[in-house]
Amino acid sequence: MYWDDEDEPSVEVPIGDLFCCGFAKRAKVLSMPINVNPSGGMNCYFPMPFRRHARITVENRAPEAQGGFFYTINYALVEVPHDEAYFHAQFRRSNPLAYGEDYVILDGVKGQGQYVGVYMAWQQNSEGWWGEGEFKVFLDGDDEYPTICGTGTEDYFGGAWGFGENYTAPFLGYPWGKTDFKVGNRHGLYRFHIMDPIRFGSDIRITMQAIGWRSEGRYLPLQDDIASVAYWYQAEPHAPFPALGNRDDLEVV
Repeated sequence: MYWDDEDEPSVEVPIGDLFCCGFAKRAKVLSMPINVNPSGGMNCYFPMPFRRHARITVENRAPEAQGGFFYTINYALVEVPHDEAYFHAQFRRSNPLAYGEDYVILDGVKGQGQYVGVYMAWQQNSEGWWGEGEFKVFLDGDDEYPTICGTGTEDYFGGAWGFGENYTAPFLGYPWGKTDFKVGNRHGLYRFHIMDPIRFGSDIRITMQAIGWRSEGRYLPLQDDIASVAYWYQAEPHAPFPALGNRDDLEVV
């Protein structure tokens, strides 16, 4: 998605992940900004203001032709306030995550704006509980220590003592995933900061620790396959996004 004739997109995301359906798996999502229904209807209600021009493209990266692609875009021709920020969404993936490193959800953002949420697609490459890591936000020059530090991956996405079962709610959810902690399990999680946006004045960096449990109650740094979509608003211009990757980089394996 390109706003007001910009050269670089403000939104660059695989379609499934944009609608909280990672690993090429559709899930029912009943959140406020994203709604996915059982028959495949994917709906997005994030406001996306522009002043002069909007351009939205879809690229088929599969070798075969697609039999059909259907869409509806609704818009209103109204005056946009001078201080209205632009919608952004960015995809990232680490497969596998380097040992001992935190997963980066968002980085390199310069300017003023607000972070409004994330979707994560997470594959376990280790046996056992995987969601013990802390959600960390570094705001406006904070570097060594995060401005905001959570208490655990499951807590950030609205669970407690793990997830127990799948759920989907207006602002957070665990719409699909197995809870038996086996190697190869995949999980989809979302958290939207609609009522509690995280505002920044000059820059923002967001990470998620990837740690679980190992023997003798020790923490295990995970080397999982993790992908994410960060959603935020900011004043333009925005910093260049990291490369989306080729078909091999995006392949679900």
